Amino acid sequence: MDPFQKQLDEIQEFGVVQSIVHPIVFVAGLPGASLFEIILFETGELGQVFLMEKNQVHVLSFSSTPVKVGTKCTRTNHFAQVPVGPELFGKIIDPLGNPFSESETYTKPKEFRELEARAPGIGDRAKITEPFLTGVTIVDMMVPLGKGQKELIIGDRKTGKTSFLLSTLKNQIQNGGIAVYAAIGKKKSDIKAVMDYFKHEGLLDKIIIVASSSYDSPSLIFLTPYAGATIAEYFRDQGQDVVLVLDDLSTHSKFYREISLLSRRFPGRDSYPGDIFYIHARLLERAGNFIHPSGKNVSITMLPVVDIIEGDFTGFISTNLMGMTDGHLFFDSNAYYQGRRPAVNVGLSVTRVGRQATPKILRSINRELTAFLTLYQRMQDLSHFGAELTDAVKQVLRTGDVIYKFFEQTDSVIVPPNIQLLMFSMIWLKLFEDSTVIEKISIYRQNLINAYLIPQNKELIDETIGDIGTFNELLGAINAKKQDFITLANTEISPEQKAK
Repeated sequence: MDPFQKQLDEIQEFGVVQSIVHPIVFVAGLPGASLFEIILFETGELGQVFLMEKNQVHVLSFSSTPVKVGTKCTRTNHFAQVPVGPELFGKIIDPLGNPFSESETYTKPKEFRELEARAPGIGDRAKITEPFLTGVTIVDMMVPLGKGQKELIIGDRKTGKTSFLLSTLKNQIQNGGIAVYAAIGKKKSDIKAVMDYFKHEGLLDKIIIVASSSYDSPSLIFLTPYAGATIAEYFRDQGQDVVLVLDDLSTHSKFYREISLLSRRFPGRDSYPGDIFYIHARLLERAGNFIHPSGKNVSITMLPVVDIIEGDFTGFISTNLMGMTDGHLFFDSNAYYQGRRPAVNVGLSVTRVGRQATPKILRSINRELTAFLTLYQRMQDLSHFGAELTDAVKQVLRTGDVIYKFFEQTDSVIVPPNIQLLMFSMIWLKLFEDSTVIEKISIYRQNLINAYLIPQNKELIDETIGDIGTFNELLGAINAKKQDFITLANTEISPEQKAK
């Protein structure tokens, strides 16, 4: 039997399409419809109830092609769902669980969850106490994050936001976390680039990508972040820590504005509907650090992205998101054009809960480093005096240049936390050869990362850093074994040695 006729016989209620402003379909009838209920058209397409009026229902069509006037439709008593389970690893799916590419097939998980879920209450949440390590030195040292934090990634287009997110996901996967990447209304080439990155790193079977392209129906694009959150919640309930990237919510809000205006809803500021804050707040509240039934804490760390124009983050959507997140990382286009990678502006970035989750030693370094970089910025204003500068000012400028060079890294480089501490301390103690340190800093770092893979070297570094609580104690401990660390930094490790 035809699926539509079967559903109609079961529900005994139908509606008729009166008019269409794609993707909004205005339907007369369906007196028993519920908000967000799935609607089945006789042509086989699906839609979702978006708005209800006295005599008609506004239905969001999931199809990229419009349905025709006069088409019949019926209710389903179901709401939008996505399949959830380990079968999704290594797959790219759309928000309804279908393969993103028509040429692909996969075995769908048997369990389904609704996209709309109520965020857990305060009684089910725990204080954020565990650090969330990105493997990116400037973030881990200067703007530390915690597991369960909602940290906004904000900046102009093409300033390295996605590269930072890919590094972070790679680090979390390598440390046993679950990674979910929601690509919202992206170009297909951008989605393929993300897939190619994880394939190149050998991690494609460890990540789930929920994607909608710019060619998809606005309704599917609107549902994308909710599908990502639903999948993240499934793995949270399995007792696993999850990191969820929403790339990006500025695109999401533009498509929601389009849908709302076509549905004849009253526009507000910048023509966004009045509930745009609620739309994002109910999504972001699904992140956090939660108390699992087993008694341990599990987290969903959410990294929403928002694009801005010319460094202006006073826009409506960006300020909304800054108000509902636990801080933001600002990617500065000026720093990007100066060649800094990642282009994080530490002075304009904020972490509201990350510092409570960081070790004592990192808090001590953070205070020292923040004060020094403030001094460095002031000294840079004097740098045009050239030969007239005092030796003390020249030393500050030199050390600052080395530190910023130390902060630079590509998206393929993941720096373990103890290597970050060791290398920064060696720079502070001036243990590297001063005349070539800027040119060789990336070589020293890679040598130390490779050395850290060898058990006896790892033991040496971990024992030296141990549970030290202050920066001065750390400097003393490293200075006592400086010759060992200088040797490691200058020794290239062969692949055979790493394999052992």
